[in-house]
Amino acid sequence: MNNNDIMRRIRYTFDFNDTKMIELFSLAGHEVTRAQISDWLKKDDDPAFQGLYDHQLAVFLSGLIIEKRGKKEGPQPIPEKRLNNNIVFRKLKIALNLKNEDILEILELADMHISNHELSAFFRSPGQNQYRLCKDQILRNFLQGMQLKYHKL
Repeated sequence: MNNNDIMRRIRYTFDFNDTKMIELFSLAGHEVTRAQISDWLKKDDDPAFQGLYDHQLAVFLSGLIIEKRGKKEGPQPIPEKRLNNNIVFRKLKIALNLKNEDILEILELADMHISNHELSAFFRSPGQNQYRLCKDQILRNFLQGMQLKYHKL
């Protein structure tokens, strides 16, 4: 999945306006403009579309964690320079304070059925034998399930 699509889906799920999006970035210590937010949210074929870098999405997700869970004591974690689906998935799990059972329920809302063992492999350290890369399909279904669970109709 591309970073812009992930941010668009999270924005829609929680019904964040531009001001809220700017606030989430600033919570993580990064200033952005309304024009930047607008360009990131445009469709890929729009001439004004701007790609969202991994570091920018990491900052946004860190701001979401601070918004949902509160600021951590002591020094703040440094946003990653490179992201993969596993890191995005983990950050969403942290932000929403989800346990594995909650994630499995959210995935089932999107008609995705995986075992607890498969799920826990996504959150392991990359050096471990049981670690598995989270494929786009899993993350896409999780975001869809989040939308079904959290989006106000």
